[in-house]
Amino acid sequence: MSAASTLPCDIVSLRMSHCRAEHAAREAQYHLAVLHYRTCLEAAERREDCRAVEFFALKLAGCYDQMGLNAKAASFRALAGSGDAPLLG
Repeated sequence: MSAASTLPCDIVSLRMSHCRAEHAAREAQYHLAVLHYRTCLEAAERREDCRAVEFFALKLAGCYDQMGLNAKAASFRALAGSGDAPLLG
């Protein structure tokens, strides 16, 4: 069993991860926010939900901008703008 297959994909787990990420971002705990947003992004990709992938990729880009990691931010912005591209990072 791969690590990706053990990540929760149900809507409740996704919402909990999203809430944790939002809280961490509000508290300027960007490393923690990135962890939770990545979990959300991976779940959205497994669900093949293009709008959710775009949303979480943009959230990750914002966190990376705040952390001064502009190249990473740009890669997630590109992911958000590309429709159904694979996970970058």
